[in-house]
Amino acid sequence: MPESWLHREIGEQPAAVARFLDGECAHVARLAAPLRRADIRFVFVVARGTSDNAARYAQYVFGALAGLPVALAAPSLVTLYGAPPRLRGALVVGISQSGRSPDVVETVAAARRAGAPTIAIVNDAGSPLALAADEVLPIHAGEERSVAATKTYTAQLAAVALLAASLAGRRHVLADLQRIPRAMERALGTEAAARRAARRIAGASRAVVLARGMNYPTAWEIALKLKELALLLAEPYSSADFQHGPIAMAERRLPAIVVSPRRSRAAAELVALAARLRAGRSPVVSIGPSGPGSIPLPDVPEVLSPIVAVIPGQLLAFHAARARGLDPDAPRGIRKVTETR
Repeated sequence: MPESWLHREIGEQPAAVARFLDGECAHVARLAAPLRRADIRFVFVVARGTSDNAARYAQYVFGALAGLPVALAAPSLVTLYGAPPRLRGALVVGISQSGRSPDVVETVAAARRAGAPTIAIVNDAGSPLALAADEVLPIHAGEERSVAATKTYTAQLAAVALLAASLAGRRHVLADLQRIPRAMERALGTEAAARRAARRIAGASRAVVLARGMNYPTAWEIALKLKELALLLAEPYSSADFQHGPIAMAERRLPAIVVSPRRSRAAAELVALAARLRAGRSPVVSIGPSGPGSIPLPDVPEVLSPIVAVIPGQLLAFHAARARGLDPDAPRGIRKVTETR
């Protein structure tokens, strides 16, 4: 197999997350102290692309740990319509790999001008987004040469989890987070199973990716990787929403990737849905449970499981691209940095 930057960077993720945690735990503790004293009523997250899926994770982790509702920004309201939102009581968090997308930068800058506390979660601490925010939380992922984001995404998830747990004072979550890089190492050991699963879905033209709760963002990110790398029209769904209509599409030619870590509150529902789809002859790839045709996951607390559960999905997309004769290092029509305005 020819060397691939994407494959190499998938393998670098445990070290990248460990490096982030080593470098930023004390920093985030200092950031969180004044925020706990402030009247923070909600979190407003600004992101695009893969970082949007880290923002979706923020909706769950800030809600579960800190009881804070999370709103996802519509940056076009600022840059196209000149209608910045009212942000009294908000903590504004910008998330970006490059920190160079003008609409994300301007939305965070507008929030800062309005007096809201702003934090940039970014890989480049000297980027325009970093300069636009009050505080910078660098993710320390190192240069990411592949077009499709992998190690920057999982480092962003770790940053979001660290910030939420620190703000909420959840020491047990902070302790569990320190063990996540080891679980990520174990998840990399699922590659043979991911390669076999990729061969099963390589002939399809479309797929669905199903999850619920904390791993709903994981479904979005795996679907994005299947689109970017394998040119597979993969759509993410909450398992609850899928059963409210889209399940009518289920058939032999529609593979379903079901993400259901062992400790998921929705595990029983997802296992039952996978069985129902198999009974209807839909090809099913389960990420989480052990068993024939599945991709097992290490056992980690559900609130942190998205940092681990996405890795088999990345490997699945990588090998699906290879099985379809595509170059995962040169996905069609996209660039590393997309500057939307």
